[in-house]
Amino acid sequence: MAKSIEEKVEEYYKKVLENIELRHFGKTEKINNSITNALKEAASKSGGTGNNYPDIQCLLDNNRGRNIPVMIECKGSKGKLEKLDKDGDILGVVLKDGVDNYSAIQSFAVNGALHYGKAILNGSDYNEVIVIGVNGTTLDSNGIVKDPEYKAYYVSKKNHQIPVLVERLDEEWSLFKPSVVEDCFKYLDSLILSEEEKEKLIRDTEATLEDRIHRIHQSIYDNSELKRNLGTNQKLYLFCGLIMAGLTIDNVAPLTSADFKGNSSEGKNDGTIILDQINEFLNYKNCSADKIEMIINLLTPVFKTPVLWRANNGESVLKTLFLQVQKEIIPCLESNLHLDFTGKILNKLSDWVSIENDVANDVVLTPRYVTTFMAKLAQTNRDSYCLDVNMGSASFLVSAMDIMLKDAQDNIVDKDELMKKILKIKQEQLLGIEILGNIYILAVLNMILMGDGSSNVIQGDAYNPELYENFPATVFLLNPPYSAPGKGFVFVEEVMQKMTKGYACILIQENAGSGQGLPYTERILKNNTLLASIHMPNDLFGGKASVQAGIYLFKVNRTHEVDDIVTFIDMSEDGYTRQNRKKSNSNVNLRNTDHAIERYEEVEAIVLGKKPKTNYYTEENGKIIKDTISLKGDDWTYQSHRKIDTTPTEADFKKTVADYLSWKVSQILKENM
Repeated sequence: MAKSIEEKVEEYYKKVLENIELRHFGKTEKINNSITNALKEAASKSGGTGNNYPDIQCLLDNNRGRNIPVMIECKGSKGKLEKLDKDGDILGVVLKDGVDNYSAIQSFAVNGALHYGKAILNGSDYNEVIVIGVNGTTLDSNGIVKDPEYKAYYVSKKNHQIPVLVERLDEEWSLFKPSVVEDCFKYLDSLILSEEEKEKLIRDTEATLEDRIHRIHQSIYDNSELKRNLGTNQKLYLFCGLIMAGLTIDNVAPLTSADFKGNSSEGKNDGTIILDQINEFLNYKNCSADKIEMIINLLTPVFKTPVLWRANNGESVLKTLFLQVQKEIIPCLESNLHLDFTGKILNKLSDWVSIENDVANDVVLTPRYVTTFMAKLAQTNRDSYCLDVNMGSASFLVSAMDIMLKDAQDNIVDKDELMKKILKIKQEQLLGIEILGNIYILAVLNMILMGDGSSNVIQGDAYNPELYENFPATVFLLNPPYSAPGKGFVFVEEVMQKMTKGYACILIQENAGSGQGLPYTERILKNNTLLASIHMPNDLFGGKASVQAGIYLFKVNRTHEVDDIVTFIDMSEDGYTRQNRKKSNSNVNLRNTDHAIERYEEVEAIVLGKKPKTNYYTEENGKIIKDTISLKGDDWTYQSHRKIDTTPTEADFKKTVADYLSWKVSQILKENM
């Protein structure tokens, strides 16, 4: 029987491997138990059970403890090398209306190889793999493939499993010769994601996460019995509890479908099973006894709600929800990305109803790109001590911690010293305070997932300075409740009085700086210097809050003098296009439509006195104004320093004459009709 093109393609590339003297393994051959078991335990290319059999397998080995599996998938049809999505990324398993779609990894070579590679990364101790798709469509007279094509990608945990193209791979695959394996490894080590790629990855993951949260909550919302028995707070606790129960715990087996028995006993049911797993998780994360008690006390009434654990046709609602969270949400959270995922939960729940104990509607998620922007403006680094006294879901602390950890990793070479510094950052250099218990649990979960960062997350009243007076804050980040005195500047004044050095960056209702924040704004200038005032887009919160926000940056513990120059920036056009979720069926609330990342980098450079790479905001186009302010604390806004020239110009005169002549001609034409 004649061999198919695909088989000929496989033969062709096995010959390539033989020519470079690299041992290759066939579909059913075993490289080692670790790789074989990882492929066996992963979902098959059709999404079901059964082994995964890569067409060709190899192992690059330097004989000094480092080896990299190579997974090769073969196809033999036109256009079947790889399938990319609209953003140019390799298409894997994607959910369509809640159902997995495995068609791309079954039909395309690169996509299938990537499926095998990720199975190894997720199911073994390997931290890196190479995945290669090969293809061909026609044979010559000798039965040899005439048009062989291939693409290879390096996939690693350090790159968050994002494939990076192996550009140096030539047609002979000489890069993989065993004799030059060290040079190959050096080249692979250079294949790291750029900051732009990392930022895109975070945005994409957050968008995926938010879409999946939306889908799960929609199923709760559509269930009339659940809707009747669970308020918004209870939904918050339910989501948090399901996530805690689903996250990986060393030496404790994850919950599976078989663990949920559908018992109808109040003492032992699916709810108590999840509560036991949550308790294990909190102990695993070294949470203090009082935090564990607080969290369990909040969650217990929810998971003991009969409508959740009582079985219907042998299966409880809790089982269905948990398995959905485990499949769709947990992989996003265990991606080693610093995501404010609990803020996403909060945002999605508030799409349906307002937070129950937020009478003043002060609970509004600050977008992550804004919290990161503000942390950078406040010059956050590895030695900073960061404080947020109205932390909400801890989005500011998440962004600050991310910057602090990256700075430590970039500047501390000694591994032991680095680990000590990382632990100190997480345990000692961050402090957050939140008064609302239902929001506080979100912050705790956020910080727990970031590491052992929950020890300095406190439930309490920001009006009580004793909660933070012994914390040596050098970075103060805040989006205060705008219903508080001075639009929230009461907290700004109180905290900055306790700081001896550093910077404060405040996102606040902008008119607080034009008189609405008095008398606090006037008093603040007596001990602190206003450095910058940034007018933000009026739809910054995407329909969650209808306020005009501004950012005010201060240097702490230096009196503002009357001749100090303040930089005023109009960022009303920041490059992002937003949609009001309550008016849109789209789950994509934020789209970068005009160089948003570059715009934020430019403003950061301007404020920090660096040379910007772009010029969207200049004094020439009126987007930047450098001016002094009074010491009364009532002229901090961009608009209050904007000067409008009313002197007529020649262009104005010409336009007026042209408009008049146009009108006159139209009148004459009407008279002659």
